Amino acid sequence: MTRELVVLGTASQVPTRHRNQNGYLLRWDGEGLLFDPGEGTQRQMVHAGVAVTDVTRICVTHFHGDHSLGLSGVIQRLSLDKVQHPVHAHFPASGAHYFERLRHATSFYETADLREQPISASGQIASGKFGVLEAQLLSHPVEAFGYRLIEPDGRTMLPERLRSFGIQGPDVGRLQREGVVDGVSLDDVSVPRRGQRFAFVMDTRLCDGVYALAEDADMLVIESTFLAEDTRLARDFGHLTAQQAARVAAESGVRQLVLTHFSQRYTEPQRFFDEARAEFGGEIVVAADLERVQVPKRRSSPAERLAP
Repeated sequence: MTRELVVLGTASQVPTRHRNQNGYLLRWDGEGLLFDPGEGTQRQMVHAGVAVTDVTRICVTHFHGDHSLGLSGVIQRLSLDKVQHPVHAHFPASGAHYFERLRHATSFYETADLREQPISASGQIASGKFGVLEAQLLSHPVEAFGYRLIEPDGRTMLPERLRSFGIQGPDVGRLQREGVVDGVSLDDVSVPRRGQRFAFVMDTRLCDGVYALAEDADMLVIESTFLAEDTRLARDFGHLTAQQAARVAAESGVRQLVLTHFSQRYTEPQRFFDEARAEFGGEIVVAADLERVQVPKRRSSPAERLAP
């Protein structure tokens, strides 16, 4: 199954010749989570080869234009393309009036099953085969929430152990479902496998919510609107620097750091990479429009690496 981030836009308030306003589609097995569709998202989806039928959830962090003005086009496209499955829309409850205005900004024939699920507090907001979707309150001039997707922990089957116990064919599935087959337990032939975690952090100052979202993330997508030379501006306007984002990643056990939401005042992406590298030793991606970033493969548990 596919697990990747499709980057639709990486600018902040002002788009540039090379950066559209925000937009990110997380492909997660059978789910498609569209985060913060800013102005122009629908066209960026066409350029990226993404269909609106891929979208199963829309997640809005807050109601500033660069994170939400694309909602109208995307929502109308759901009906135009006759999307058959329900699409859940998560957004701050305090901005419900903005969502309503954007949803019905113009006249159109609405047939899509769009299910509004406003967020009023930090915590779990959805669950399913994909795992658990959580929201955490952030620190911005308007109410904003970040998101975290947590896959349930599972088990990795060990072929050598299965063979040694004579477990094969349909019995492997039975063992996974029932836990014991012919006296052989799941623990005898498998090791724990930690579920993957994805975190999405947009417009915010440093706060507890940032760290709660970033904890042990396999992929952390995080705003880095400013460079460290403009730390005061970042604080005053409720944003992060690349340096701060990288320190969060380093302190939170993040595997892959994806920087985005860049101010138009900077024209050299390498500066963001260099500033982050000084703080974080893991994989760093300075996101570019229409880029696809693969979620890192699961890392083996110590028990799995030591198993014969």
